[in-house]
Amino acid sequence: MAPQFWSELVVATLALFTLVTCQTSPSSNLTSDPLQYVNQLIGTDNGGNVFAGATLPYGMAKAVADVDGQNTAGFSTDNSNVTGFSHMRDSGTGGNPSLGNFPLFPQYCPGDEVNNCNFLKAARATKYKNDSVVATPGYFGIELVNGIKAEMTVTEHTALYHFDFPSTTSSNGSSLSPLILLDLTDLSASRQNATVSIVENGRIKGNGTFIPSFGSGSFVLHFCADFQGATIKDFGIWVNNRAGSEPKSIFVTRGINLFYLEAGSWIQFERPSNGVISARVGVSFISADQACQNVEREVPETATAAGKVWDFSSVKGAAENAWRDKLSVLTIDAGGADKSLVTNFYSAIYRTMMSPQNYTGENPLWQSDEPYFDSFYCIWDAFRSQLPFLTLVDPNTLTSMIRSLLDTYKHVGWLPDCRMSLCKGFTQGGSNADVVLTDAFVKNLTSSLPNNKINWELAYEAVLNDAENEPLDWSVEGRGGLMSWKKLNYIPYLDYDYLGFGTNSRSISRTLEYSYDDFCLATLAKGLGKSDAYQKYMARSTNWKNLWKEDKRSVVNGRDTGFSGFFQPKYLNGTWGYQDPIKCSPLDGFCSLTSNPQETFEDSIWEYQFYVPHDIPTLITLLGGPDTFIKRLQFLHTSGLTDIGNEPSFLTAFLYHYAGRPGLSSRLVHQYVPGYFNTTTTGLPGNDDTGAMASFTAFILLGLFPNPGQNIYFITAPYFKQVNITNPVTGKIASISTKGNGTYVDSVKLNGSAYTRSWITHEFFNIGGVLEVILSGTEGSWGQAAADQPPGGGMAGIRL
Repeated sequence: MAPQFWSELVVATLALFTLVTCQTSPSSNLTSDPLQYVNQLIGTDNGGNVFAGATLPYGMAKAVADVDGQNTAGFSTDNSNVTGFSHMRDSGTGGNPSLGNFPLFPQYCPGDEVNNCNFLKAARATKYKNDSVVATPGYFGIELVNGIKAEMTVTEHTALYHFDFPSTTSSNGSSLSPLILLDLTDLSASRQNATVSIVENGRIKGNGTFIPSFGSGSFVLHFCADFQGATIKDFGIWVNNRAGSEPKSIFVTRGINLFYLEAGSWIQFERPSNGVISARVGVSFISADQACQNVEREVPETATAAGKVWDFSSVKGAAENAWRDKLSVLTIDAGGADKSLVTNFYSAIYRTMMSPQNYTGENPLWQSDEPYFDSFYCIWDAFRSQLPFLTLVDPNTLTSMIRSLLDTYKHVGWLPDCRMSLCKGFTQGGSNADVVLTDAFVKNLTSSLPNNKINWELAYEAVLNDAENEPLDWSVEGRGGLMSWKKLNYIPYLDYDYLGFGTNSRSISRTLEYSYDDFCLATLAKGLGKSDAYQKYMARSTNWKNLWKEDKRSVVNGRDTGFSGFFQPKYLNGTWGYQDPIKCSPLDGFCSLTSNPQETFEDSIWEYQFYVPHDIPTLITLLGGPDTFIKRLQFLHTSGLTDIGNEPSFLTAFLYHYAGRPGLSSRLVHQYVPGYFNTTTTGLPGNDDTGAMASFTAFILLGLFPNPGQNIYFITAPYFKQVNITNPVTGKIASISTKGNGTYVDSVKLNGSAYTRSWITHEFFNIGGVLEVILSGTEGSWGQAAADQPPGGGMAGIRL
């Protein structure tokens, strides 16, 4: 009866959309060029680790200055020192710095003697002028305190630099000659070996073997660098802090013990009259020759009156247009909203489109006609809001990303949970690509591009493989402990698992995540007509209940919280283990997968008690009913137990909807944005995680948030007078408008008709229409009726 009721509800909603979509039209008083509202320096300090430099949407080349401070993404506004300018990055990640391979560094050598230059990274580090930093979509510029300026832009696989050397003389009055070195290293000094060679025309080619920043294995990256604008005076190689004109090539290993061998190449130039020397650097995972082909194809020489040049302004303009095309899907009439909120909105959307990165044509691991995207870093972070946000604003690219995930499954044998630099990243919880695929499936993700279709039977096969087969190394793919999962219906504490190997921890969070993964599999099965599989995996999706300990209590700062019942670890024999419910919370300390693993991953039992996204109604009953559920949520968000900068906390901010109090969700998220998510350089409460924090921000400003893997968006109070989203596939416009003021929703109209449900489905974005939200300064009765609350259980997994 429940699925039939839900189907009738969806049909009725579709009918309402269809009836009045053509009768409404959005406002035309909207923002013009969205690029003016992008602030790339948000979150570049205090651990946001946002990439601030030049990139295309999902581009492989990412150019910026590297610093010796908070350099996880290369550059930081922490007033540290510049050590180079490199060409590839990840954005917003935690852990070790990622990529930053083969940096260039411009300098003058005292006395014009090459061996007076500083070649070592620590020795050459130079302060930058804080007020000189300019970062706009497709561009980054900076000036060092010694007067040398650098600006850069990019194509797909090539970084183009202008280094501007001021006229400088030695102590005897003679002019100094600019020198640019290339360093065979990366941001985290992970190089295992490398080679470089340089020829008469100044072309430098080479490669290196490196270690991924959060994964296993190694990868080989190749480069090709050309220079233009000045006469070459001399060139050669350097090792440690000494350089020579001979030989013209070198092969280096890592070094021994704690001695990391630093080496590379250098070119010294006659200073040109305008002081500007250009460098174009191509990168490739295939070969140095392909890197050179990338350079020559993407940044060709252009004939001018002054001779042949690389057209920096044209490359920069093309990058700007690429971003303008992506961001113009959304237009805003801000109304009375502060301009900083518009900046926050567009900057957040911008950051959702930096990764995953399009490495199509650059994958040496297998031959395929399918797209290849990398830097899914990590899906545990991205599945909650970043990838669902792309469903709204860039379904064409997301379709290609999902095809890439499925092609990885075909050739590697498993869907990735994390992937960077061609390597397998570490699995943090469940098999979270299952949720990504299901979210796309229930929202009927399609593309307007030719031959860009998802094979849903292959998707089902891949998710089924995660559920039924255990890999040898489940620390980088799939799930572990499947023998116990199938036999005991939970992941035991100190499990006995001889089928595969991984970190024997996180038994509580893995049980919860595997339960939801199985729900997602059941959803796919139902949508594809596999009724037996649907029943099987729906039953397995209830396994989360088996770690619930009814009499477990929690003490904070020596006082009983007054709540009874929490998840606890359980041994193979069914007896209970113990983990303090506040363990791994901000009140206790961070729990790392690699240094102090616990039975929950990166968060506490207090946080994970709410991670039953497919059956919150049952969880509410288990916790003692709506009132107690609300009290627990409020205690979580007001006691210091939650870290809104960690992704498991995202969904908890909206769970009041399930208890009939959507106003409390709306009030809470308006405290978080802009309180914790704002436009300052320290404006993120945690790692941006390839756009996770960004998408959380953008969704909240929009007045919606997804329950990923389900066809549900929670409605909260939007921040702007009107936002229009043009569906890139259907061309239909979904408009979200507001009247009045306040952080609560008083009432809603959908295409002119009263809409009482506190949630909406993805049909709104596919078909278009107008969602009009009436705001209030006080909480009303909208969305509080049982019939208006989001569905759970068997009704949660419905495809359009």
